[in-house]
Amino acid sequence: MSEPFSVRITVRGYETDVQGHLNQSVYINYAEHARWSLLRAAGISQAGLAARGVGPVALETTIRYRRELLAGDEVDVTCVFEWGGGKTFRIEQTITKTDGTVSAQLSAVGGLLDLKTRRMVADPQDHFKELASDPGLFGL
Repeated sequence: MSEPFSVRITVRGYETDVQGHLNQSVYINYAEHARWSLLRAAGISQAGLAARGVGPVALETTIRYRRELLAGDEVDVTCVFEWGGGKTFRIEQTITKTDGTVSAQLSAVGGLLDLKTRRMVADPQDHFKELASDPGLFGL
């Protein structure tokens, strides 16, 4: 198995709460940033998805907080797509400090919405395969 896709982010002071910790909502922003970075790296743009008449949707997200993050910490946010066989897929992500300390683990369920019918499309991996210039980044 190849290394998971990853982006590096530096925690900014304005993202922290009164205790100095990274605010809980920002973890989702970091995960979303890594997801869109993976899509771009694979050659998929928001405009390309819209032109095809589909859009990604988040159906469920679980966050397991492991260690605090403070302003100035650098983290790597991984992103791995896991394909089932139906209308949904999983995205597993880990936020790790550069010293190797795992700060959080995120597990999400997503899908592709047909923007006209407002229904989930069957076999979303087929859309990703056709749109991507590098489908290998999705494990396809």
